[in-house]
Amino acid sequence: MSSPEALAHHMGLDIPDFDRIGYYGADYGTMKPYHRIGSLLFLSGHVAQIGTQITHRGRLGGNLTTEEGYQAARQTGLNLLGGIRQAVGSLDRVKSIVRTLNFVVCTPEYEDVHKVSSGLSDLLVEVFGREIGLGGRATIGVMALAGGVCFETWATVEIAD
Repeated sequence: MSSPEALAHHMGLDIPDFDRIGYYGADYGTMKPYHRIGSLLFLSGHVAQIGTQITHRGRLGGNLTTEEGYQAARQTGLNLLGGIRQAVGSLDRVKSIVRTLNFVVCTPEYEDVHKVSSGLSDLLVEVFGREIGLGGRATIGVMALAGGVCFETWATVEIAD
């Protein structure tokens, strides 16, 4: 079985190096990128952003399709992987994705928020495998997120020592 780092490399994933470029979350207010307690890693919010550019702005059910939301969640997943690397040095140290809490900006009538979040979940399963990469998940439709992003996630990850 390949390691998550080897799989990510083989897949050609463009995972940001937050040690080099800095965690973009500080642009949204006072926060730190992660907090670790024992084997649990709590990651602050990650969004669909490359460098300083938000990749998907808007509202699902309005100016964004479910597929565009799925892609936003997948881009968010790449940033989450970068956050994990920043916190613990390697994706190979992930023992399990414990849970993600996902926020989707949408119209009141939009009911496919779970399909949007699958962009994140599918990426995590591709990189870590189903046993490690598929954690608990909740998705909430919201009216707005900072900077006009359409998707944000918080994650809790179990780390091997």
